[in-house]
Amino acid sequence: MSPLWSAQEAAAATGGQAIGDWQAGGVSIDSRTVGSLDLFVALVGPKFDGHRFVADALKKDAAAAVVSERPAMLDDDAPLLIVADTQRALEDLGRAARARSEARVIAVTGSVGKTGTKEALLRALDAQGRAFASAGSLNNQWGVPLSLSRLPRDADYGVFELGMNHPGEIDVLTRMVRPHVAIITTIEPAHLGFFASVEAIADAKAEIFAGLEPHGAAVLNRDNAYFDHLAKAAAARGVKHIVGFGTHDKADVRLIDYTLSATGSKVEASVMGRTIHYSIALPGRHWVMNSLAVIAAVDAAGGDAGAAAASLENLPQLAGRGARHRIIIGGGTAELIDESYNASPASMRAAFAVLAGINPGPNGKRIAVLGEMLELGDESARLHAELAQPLIAADVAQVFTLGDAMRALDDALPPQRRGGHAASITELTEMLRRNLQPGDVVTAKGSHGSRIYELVAQLIAPKAADAAVKA
Repeated sequence: MSPLWSAQEAAAATGGQAIGDWQAGGVSIDSRTVGSLDLFVALVGPKFDGHRFVADALKKDAAAAVVSERPAMLDDDAPLLIVADTQRALEDLGRAARARSEARVIAVTGSVGKTGTKEALLRALDAQGRAFASAGSLNNQWGVPLSLSRLPRDADYGVFELGMNHPGEIDVLTRMVRPHVAIITTIEPAHLGFFASVEAIADAKAEIFAGLEPHGAAVLNRDNAYFDHLAKAAAARGVKHIVGFGTHDKADVRLIDYTLSATGSKVEASVMGRTIHYSIALPGRHWVMNSLAVIAAVDAAGGDAGAAAASLENLPQLAGRGARHRIIIGGGTAELIDESYNASPASMRAAFAVLAGINPGPNGKRIAVLGEMLELGDESARLHAELAQPLIAADVAQVFTLGDAMRALDDALPPQRRGGHAASITELTEMLRRNLQPGDVVTAKGSHGSRIYELVAQLIAPKAADAAVKA
C-alpha cells in the first residue's frame, strides 16, 4: 500500500525542507494520541506550542514532525519537515491531498445534525466503495485541514464536517474541501451570541456554496424556514442542482410516513419519485430527517440511494449523541442516554422527544439532566425557559439543571418537576446519584462547555457502575 505522504511529497506540498527520507501513513496534531508512522504537525496555539512535544511524538515512532523551528535536544538526523508556518503547512497538506484525490466529496454543515449525518453518510458510502470521513467533530480551522490531509489516495468518497461560530469561517473551510455535494442539515438559533439574527446564521452556513465544485449539488432542508433563503444563496453562487429533503410536497427526497420506536424507526420515502422503505437503527424523528439528507446526498454524489437507505439499519450508537448505557443503581439498573456532546434548543427538543418514547422500568421515571446551552447571547434566558414546555410534554418527572443560564429553565418548571439546580458538575452528579432509582431512564445533555460529559463518564465508569454495559 502506498504511504499517505512521502518526505518528498510533503515538502513539495508545503514548500518545506525535508530532513530524512521518511514515509508517513497518517497525520496527527496531538502527541498524546500520535500513532506509529504518523506525521506529527507541531501547531502553535494560544495555549500550547506543539514544538515542545516533538521529541515525545518521535519516541512514539512518529514518521516525522512538521516544525517551523528545530526543537532543542533532537538528534541531528531526526526526521523532520521544516516549514515557515506549521498551521499553513497543515492547510497545504490538506489542499494537496484534495487535489490529488479522485473521490466524490460531500461537505456537511448546519445548526444541528452535522456529525450524525456525516457518520451515517460514511456508513452508507462505505458499502459502495472506499469511503473516508473526518473523525469525531474535526470541523474547525485545525480539524478540517487535518481531516483532508488524511484523505486516502484511493478513496472513492470523502465526507467532511464544517463547523463555525463566526461569519467567514465556513468560507475558508469549504474552499479547502471543494465538495461536489454540500449539505445544510437545518438552520436553528445556535451561536446567537455571535450573530445578529437567525438569518445571519443562515448566511454564514450558506458560505459552504463558495467552495462547491462546478456542477455540484446543494442538499437543503425543504421544511426549514430558511430553505428559500439558502436556495437563493446557492443560486447566486451558480449552483443549479438544488435538492430538497423533508416532508414538504415539493421535496425531492420526501418523507411519506414513518413509525418511531424506542430503538429505531421504520420509514417510507419518495426518492426522486421512487418509493422506498427502510429502517433506521437509532431512535427519534431527527434521525428520520437526517436519513433523508443522507439519501439525497448519496444520490447527488452518484451513489445508490436505495443501498444507502438499506445501510441505515446498521447505524452504530454514537458517544455523546444518543449512546445508551445500563448503570447499576441500588440493587437494580437505570438507563442513561448520553447526549452530552453539545446542545441547542432544537437538539434539546429532539432529545426530549426520544426520552418520551422510552418507557421507564417498574416504578421508574423519566429524568433529564441538563447543562447550559452556550453562545445564545441576549436570547439565552428565553430559549432556556422555553424548554419547560417540551419537557412537560415528554412527561419528564424530574429535571436537574447546571449553570447560571439554566436557572431560567429551573424557574419556568412546575415545582414538582424540579429535581435540583447545581453550580458544578460534582454537585450535579451527587444530586443525581441521590435521586436515581432502579427503572429510571435518564437523558444527560448540554453544550460541550457545560461538561455534562464528565457526569456521564462518572456514571458509567467501573467505580460508579461495576457492570455498566451498553443497552
